[in-house]
Amino acid sequence: MLETERCLINTIKKSDYIDVENLYGNDEVRKFLGGIRSGDSIKEVFADMLTSGKDSYYWVVREKHTDNFIGLVSLDLHHEEVYLELSYQFLPKWWGKGYATEVVQGLINYALNELKLSKVIAETQTANKSSCRLLERVGMKLERTLTRFGSEQAIYSIEKV
Repeated sequence: MLETERCLINTIKKSDYIDVENLYGNDEVRKFLGGIRSGDSIKEVFADMLTSGKDSYYWVVREKHTDNFIGLVSLDLHHEEVYLELSYQFLPKWWGKGYATEVVQGLINYALNELKLSKVIAETQTANKSSCRLLERVGMKLERTLTRFGSEQAIYSIEKV
């Protein structure tokens, strides 16, 4: 378990399914992530999260004092299969309140200091301005842009100093 000032970040478990299903079925959350997923697709992704292997970490984020579900974060191998990628999805109710910044910063610290990674990357659509600002706010730098999944993507990174 990881902890931030306001959040608990726990390894995903079977009892988190309904919350994950709601997240993957939310139009606003999935706007820049390929759209909402079908029920079967969610079950498949969830099963993969539960059985993730070495170098794949999936966590559920909950508000510390209420246990309310906020979203998901993960570290797993990026498409280019060199570095681990930090990914995140939060329910709109929690947007604009600093929770994502707090959690993402905590995960970067964990990745670089506890897992001893030399570098962490994140990929987001350039059209997702909020996500780009978040990554810059936590100290990640824009490395490059490319086209993937039919959209322009921004690759951000941060390295252990």
